[in-house]
Amino acid sequence: MPYSLEQVTWMPSPPLIPDDGPIDFDHLCRMTLGDSSLEREVLAMFAGQAAELTAALAQLPPDAATLAHKLKGSARAIGAVHVAAAAADLETALRNGADPAEPRAALDLAITQACQAIDAILRRS
Repeated sequence: MPYSLEQVTWMPSPPLIPDDGPIDFDHLCRMTLGDSSLEREVLAMFAGQAAELTAALAQLPPDAATLAHKLKGSARAIGAVHVAAAAADLETALRNGADPAEPRAALDLAITQACQAIDAILRRS
């Protein structure tokens, strides 16, 4: 049976990283089972941890790659997809001995945006 080549109309795939803002609230809702009180608690904990890790990473300690990895996991858990991606880039740069300046700046920006969104949510009530 001969095969014919014909034009197939493909549906676009959704982006791997949602671009609806710094926090994927659908993911956060799934992770907290829709409990808004737990969402707020988790977001507050993440904001505090992100501030601590950012301060530590600014000094580029010997365990900086491990700190970036920790931040990546925490960010993924709450749906801070841009923070997770930037932390992954920094972790890779540090483990490969590359210049960490650019990925660290991108991480700082992503954390700032995520924490601004978190602050806005926490101030609502």
